[in-house]
Amino acid sequence: MVTELEARKQWYVLHTYSGYENKVKENLEMRITSMGMEDYIFQAIVPEEEHIETTKTGKKKVNMVKTFPGYVLVEMIMSDEAWFVVRNTPGVTGFLGSHGQGSKPTPLLDEEVHSILRNLGMSTKKRDISFELGEMVKVVDGAFNGMEGKVEAIDDEHEKLKVTVEMFGRETIAEVEYDQVDKF
Repeated sequence: MVTELEARKQWYVLHTYSGYENKVKENLEMRITSMGMEDYIFQAIVPEEEHIETTKTGKKKVNMVKTFPGYVLVEMIMSDEAWFVVRNTPGVTGFLGSHGQGSKPTPLLDEEVHSILRNLGMSTKKRDISFELGEMVKVVDGAFNGMEGKVEAIDDEHEKLKVTVEMFGRETIAEVEYDQVDKF
């Protein structure tokens, strides 16, 4: 059951000085705790992805690269107090979608948030869908649309399945998301 407060929480984008995203996140988390705002400001995320580089010596080096340099995502319930705490966090230059003079910013759309978090390996919605190994499913979206296959592996954390489908006369493993398949 979703409480009234949980129904009001939304994602916003903070603009920060480039290179200070992690420091802003730390500062914000400390301010949330010290000012007792845990019921209004829930989490801050600095979206990053792995970037593999090959060094001059031929070794592979994995670096974390910020997906949106200069920005931090924050999940919160917009109130005057929460806005003040976030807006006055050291390193925050403003909210994206705010028109200045103390106006409240525009939240991200649910589709945008779901897409960003899914790309980060996180999920905004935990579905009540459960799959079983060996179960037959039909792919209804993506590159394997219209194909039927058997569930070979289940990744509940990332809401993905590995499904064996027949392609060009041979079996192939396809990785699909929960919302790309239907049960029989």
